[in-house]
Amino acid sequence: MTPFSCLPSARNTTSSAHTFLVRNPHLHVPKFFYNETHQLPKKENLVFSPFQVPTRPYLPLLSLKNSKLTHPFASISSFAEAEGDKEQKEGIHLEKHGEAEGKTTEEDLPGMAKAFDISSSTASAIAVFIAFAALTLPLFMKSLGLGLGLKTKILSYATLLFGFYMAWNIGANDVANAMGTSVGSGALTLRQAVLIAAILEFSGALLMGTHVTSTMQNGILVANVFKGKNTLLFAGLLSSLAAAGTWLQVASYYGWPVSTTHCIVGSMVGFGLVYGGAGAVFWSSLARVTSSWVISPVLGALVSFLVYKCIRRLGPLLVKANSSHSESQETTTHHKNLGLLSDIAGPTGTQLEIVYGVFGYMQVLSACFMSFAHGGNDVSNAIGPLAAALSILQGGASGAEIIIPNDVLAWGGFGIVAGLMMWGYRVIATIGKKITELTPTRGFAAEFAAASVVLFASKLGLPVSATHTLVGAVMGVGFARGLNSVRAETVREIVTSWAVTIPVGASLAIVYTWILTKLLSFIL
Repeated sequence: MTPFSCLPSARNTTSSAHTFLVRNPHLHVPKFFYNETHQLPKKENLVFSPFQVPTRPYLPLLSLKNSKLTHPFASISSFAEAEGDKEQKEGIHLEKHGEAEGKTTEEDLPGMAKAFDISSSTASAIAVFIAFAALTLPLFMKSLGLGLGLKTKILSYATLLFGFYMAWNIGANDVANAMGTSVGSGALTLRQAVLIAAILEFSGALLMGTHVTSTMQNGILVANVFKGKNTLLFAGLLSSLAAAGTWLQVASYYGWPVSTTHCIVGSMVGFGLVYGGAGAVFWSSLARVTSSWVISPVLGALVSFLVYKCIRRLGPLLVKANSSHSESQETTTHHKNLGLLSDIAGPTGTQLEIVYGVFGYMQVLSACFMSFAHGGNDVSNAIGPLAAALSILQGGASGAEIIIPNDVLAWGGFGIVAGLMMWGYRVIATIGKKITELTPTRGFAAEFAAASVVLFASKLGLPVSATHTLVGAVMGVGFARGLNSVRAETVREIVTSWAVTIPVGASLAIVYTWILTKLLSFIL
């Protein structure tokens, strides 16, 4: 039999000669090559690969793969949700969520060395340097009490350390409100966030801190009630700093985002009620402060809701003109392949790169804005009681106008920066992962809204809680995407921490005041 007798029946099995030969290699390949036919599938793949739908390989092209501003899937998720694409949100969102769940136990609350990608010896050196600076810098401050007795200088030195301790814990816990969303969305790395926050928190504390500090030192307690009881008032102010700092340190250790304003105000009110009676608390000012705690999250939610709505409507239009030239240069093959992804990702890869490049940088700017506002507002939580205590030691009258020196403001700013560098990564990890699914567009809307409310309140002298404001802003972004986008479980956890913070701070202040009064009776 010749091979030709097999060809007629073979021609009836296929309409393509090339496909026929590929599927029947024994008809045209010599016998001694038959054992190496495993190479032929490569030829088949090369022939048919242009006709396959490349769903996976093209996904990285739709995000800024080499940029530090975004990460894969987050870029697609945010823009598609901004366009109202429900299918994409359910697909890519679940995949990203699954990846995040697998890494949670590995990345939650890493050590300082791991967080900043430095050696343990370098991390230890940074901690030692900060501790050395905290112990030595007060010796060169004018506020230490020049010309006063040795006991007064010692007490002034201890007061400055108490204030530094409170400021350190503010930096460790509350700065996450400024940078947590940026780190969580990938707009900033942890190193970049710490460097930016260190500069702007210090600047905000030094330039904007005087307004709120005046309210904290005179607007919470009625100083006239403690006339002739300077030792008790001094002990109460130091106890308030110590109590608030203690609870903040516990919360920071576990990564709980609590309100530092709640801590210090609750501590001062607890001391005033127990050791001075109901008349020792300035209730009208306290009502003004507590009302701002309610108003600030509402305003934050409203502003972020409006900002995010504008982003959803105007975001694609902002880049349409810029991306039209790039779209015209795309090949027909790319358009054909990406056409199947248009239902998932909306615009083309070039548009997504432009959108997320723009909003990534805008989120960096909003984070800077928030850091400056936070430094100006929350430094008062440490500097207010500190300035009042120093005034008592230096012979100032209770309730008199106190001029806060610049070195005290700078001291509070240094404490915030130190706490941010050493422990700030703990709460940043919580804020960046657990409040909401973060992307540059959502992070920008939340940060811009929260910073606007906090800075406006700081200028008016209202010590609003940056934590309340940010949570409200994030909830506003969630409501703009749909009611189901708000994580009720996380909101309940944060609200519970708020409820616990005030009584814990008040209780600790009462206990610390009793201890300090006993110690001061031996010193003075």
